[in-house]
Amino acid sequence: MSTETTETWLTQEAFDRRSAELEQLSTIGRVDIAKKIEAAREEGDLKENGGYHAAKEEQGKMEARIRVLTELIRHAKVGAAPTSNGVVQSGTVVSARILGDESTFLLGSREIVGEDSDLDVYSEGSPLGAAILGHSVGETVSYTAPNGKEISVQIDKVETYLP
Repeated sequence: MSTETTETWLTQEAFDRRSAELEQLSTIGRVDIAKKIEAAREEGDLKENGGYHAAKEEQGKMEARIRVLTELIRHAKVGAAPTSNGVVQSGTVVSARILGDESTFLLGSREIVGEDSDLDVYSEGSPLGAAILGHSVGETVSYTAPNGKEISVQIDKVETYLP
């Protein structure tokens, strides 16, 4: 397992939103799920108790989200979006031709955009993100997709992200 940590750029709004979510899950969320588990436990035989198993599964998902948010916040770089200078970097919006199809997306963390945004997001660690990171407008790069196919990407435009 890698011990390397990645700094993630977040807007102040995204940082505040995720901090509030972490606080809610760590306090009220944990109390609520403990109550659900206890109520289900009181119903009797745990082997056949669907409510108990559902509550335990919900607890596991919530604890996983708490771990993700804790790491995100711990390694967040909070501030204004990096100013675009034509080079792909974390926090920029990239327009590229991928296998000939035009695509526009944010390079960074899904946590940056709000739930109501329809902007696609690719992480810097994804095959696409790693291939284009540090490259400039006009360059064409390629990467190997998980299925083994070689994917060509032409970088057409790099812009500052405006939430």
